[in-house]
Order: sequence, then C-alpha cells, then structure tokens
Amino acid sequence: MAYRSILAPELFQDQTIIVTGGGSGIGRCCAHELASLGAHVVITGRKAEKLEATVAEIREDGGNADFEAFDIRQEEDVAAAIERIVAARGRIHGLVNNAGGQYPTPLEAISKKGWEAVVASNLTGGFLVARECFKQIMQAQGGAIVNIIADMWNGMPGMGHSGAARAGMLNFTETAATEWASAGVRVNAVAPGYIASSGMDHYDPDFARKVIPKLSRLAPMQRMGEEAEVSSAICWLLSEGAAFVTGSCIKVDGGSSLGIKAFELEAHDRAPRYEGFHRARRPKALDVDR
Repeated sequence: MAYRSILAPELFQDQTIIVTGGGSGIGRCCAHELASLGAHVVITGRKAEKLEATVAEIREDGGNADFEAFDIRQEEDVAAAIERIVAARGRIHGLVNNAGGQYPTPLEAISKKGWEAVVASNLTGGFLVARECFKQIMQAQGGAIVNIIADMWNGMPGMGHSGAARAGMLNFTETAATEWASAGVRVNAVAPGYIASSGMDHYDPDFARKVIPKLSRLAPMQRMGEEAEVSSAICWLLSEGAAFVTGSCIKVDGGSSLGIKAFELEAHDRAPRYEGFHRARRPKALDVDR
C-alpha cells in the first residue's frame, strides 16, 4: 500500500521540508504524505529511536527522509541543527512546526515549572525553529512555514497552559507573516480539533479512558478527525496553490470550535471521512467500534 494523497503527484519533488515532532502522530503522518509527494523530509524530535523508525517506514515506501534529534527548546541546539540541514540539503523549502505536548490539569494545579515547560514546547520552541529557518536560509531564498496549534478558541479548560501557548503561536504566525512577506516567506497555521492520533496514548490512562471516547460527540460532524485530514491541509498550505495565503489559520476540527451552546447537536453517522494514511495507528483509548 502507499499513501493516498489527494494532492498532485510530485507536488514537492526535490524540495526539502522539515517536520518537527515527526516521529509520531500528526507529524509522522505529514512526513509520510510529503515524502509520497516527492519531498525530501527531515523529521526532528528528541528521541532518535522514534525518528529512525519513521524514516525507515518512509524509505520502505520509496520516499526520501532523514532525521535530526534535538530539543526545540534549546536555542543553540536548534541553530546547530538547522545549520546542519542547510549544509546537507542546500535549501529548506518548507517547515512544519508540529512538535509540542501538554498534560491535562486545572489552572490552579499548574506549577510555574509545568507552565513554562508547556509554553516552551508549544510556543518558544516553534519560534526558535522558525526564526533559525528564516535567518539561515529563507530570508534569502523564500519558503513556507505552517505552525500547528490547537482548538483553543473560547479557552482551553483543563489545559490552560497549552491554550495560552497555542494562542501565542497563532499571534506569532500573524506577526511573522507580516514581517517576513518581503522575503517571499509565507507563514500560516493549522488548528486540529479532536484527532484520532497516537499522541492520545501519552495521556494518563484514567483520563484517556474516561474522556477521549466522548470527544467524538462534541463536534457537529459527530466523529473524531483522522491524521490524514490534518496533513492534507498542511500540505496544501505548503504548496504553490496557497501562494497568496499567509497569516491564515485553517481549523480542522469538524466544527468543534463553533462554540455551539443553545443548539443541541444531533447524533449521526453521515460525516464524510478521508483515510489517506496507510500506516495510521489508532489510539488505544479508541479501541471501540466507531
């Protein structure tokens, strides 16, 4: 089997695209799709083992990929990694700022250390990677950046640290789109809603068992999203078809961000679904019938 992308074959032929957090979840899916469309993908993360496994998958499928293991929160490590990628590839055409993470807890229980760790992962790290890509190569040769945020509209109760960081990343996206446009750099964002991703398996088992199976009923589409449905939006924003799109955010959330309160959502099973990722892994918390 191969990735069933809706986009044109060879769309990113011979382009170099970085995907942070590319060893699992949405990042892994996006790396596969980009490689299937001809890109040479460089995935990044902190754990080399996960990155090696994803690179092996991509190569087995006939794609081109490498990895760089580093912590996006460490400024010097980020600068050095981008320098190595530029030296090896000559250019960086695109960046998918996907790496991040959070844990569920109420605001009053979040320590300063916990707050700063989540903000560093979901905001500061993304800024550092984007800044280095811009300074080291994109300022001279242009490029496209897509920042992955979240459904944090109307607040993010239970994950306030992540909501604040993601909101900051959206504002960073808009600011960078303005400041970097004269260099031929486009900067956009994608905000996934509740996505059936392997990242859900990192949550506390009790939380995952009680909360995650209920999420499909919180959106008008009455289901959870697929990783491929997020990846297709990311890939389009990176493509020449989105050449006049910058400073924008695409919500891939089945309508969950609409904040519907007075209208009771009707249960149904009529929502269309796109399952293009041939190596998708369903979260253990969703090992129930759809």
